[in-house]
Amino acid sequence: MKLAHYSLNGQVHVGVVDAGRLYDLRTPVSSAVPDNLTIDEILSRGLLSSVQRDAEQAIRDSSGAPLESLKLFSPILNPEKTLLMAVNYRGHRRESETEGAPDEPYLFTKFRNSLIGPDDPVLIPKISQQVDWEVELSAVIGRIGKNIAKEDAMSYVAGYAVSNDISFRDLQFSTRLPDGNTKLGLNWVKGKGLDASFPLGPWLVTTDEIPNPHKLQISLAVNGKTRQQSTTGDMVFTIDSIIEYVSQGMTLKPGDIISTGTPAGVGAFTGGPYLKNGDVLEGTIQKIGTLRNPVRTD
Repeated sequence: MKLAHYSLNGQVHVGVVDAGRLYDLRTPVSSAVPDNLTIDEILSRGLLSSVQRDAEQAIRDSSGAPLESLKLFSPILNPEKTLLMAVNYRGHRRESETEGAPDEPYLFTKFRNSLIGPDDPVLIPKISQQVDWEVELSAVIGRIGKNIAKEDAMSYVAGYAVSNDISFRDLQFSTRLPDGNTKLGLNWVKGKGLDASFPLGPWLVTTDEIPNPHKLQISLAVNGKTRQQSTTGDMVFTIDSIIEYVSQGMTLKPGDIISTGTPAGVGAFTGGPYLKNGDVLEGTIQKIGTLRNPVRTD
């Protein structure tokens, strides 16, 4: 099942996507979303299985609307936590010369200001001239959990989406210092967390459609030219391992996002060019779809 947020009469609604059309989930009489709950609320209330039944009925009973006629939003609107994996693909470790990275997951965070949806513009801020792309597979948590064992971890995943970890390299690797760094390490907040730097979408694909998230083709194109192309099988740490690690001492909640790292081919390590006004990003993951975002000067 592919769940999406979309705009109707100035309000955000939830629909199910099937064969290029979107079907409003309020259509069935016995709808699990009578108050037009968001996907975030569907997850927090444990209604995903009920929505599955309504989705099947909506597709049978309605003609739906073509996707190209609708404005889609991020499939998660207000995550409590967005956690991202650093150097979690072998190819990216090689190109960034970080093969000696820690033998445990290394994470950083983004905040709500970074989150945008399909076709929303990625912003080039005035303070950065090195804006980079990183296509990633994001796992969305479906139920609350803490100290989760690896063998149980995948049962906490509600579904998956395409994400793009937009990075500001001249801020992440500070150019204000002679060695480009400090004893405090990289500037993760300014280098990763500026406005409109985390596109997510185009919808949430539930786990029944992706039984093995580690066998998916993943790619990114800039203006139609492929810049990244790999498979999620190149991950160093698998999703179950990441969830086990993250949840030790930290409560994961429905709607939390774990972005699992990027493959080789980012601009910083391939000679660019970095993003500029007017560029178009298209991140594609097998069985999910394509997340498209234009690039605009802020």
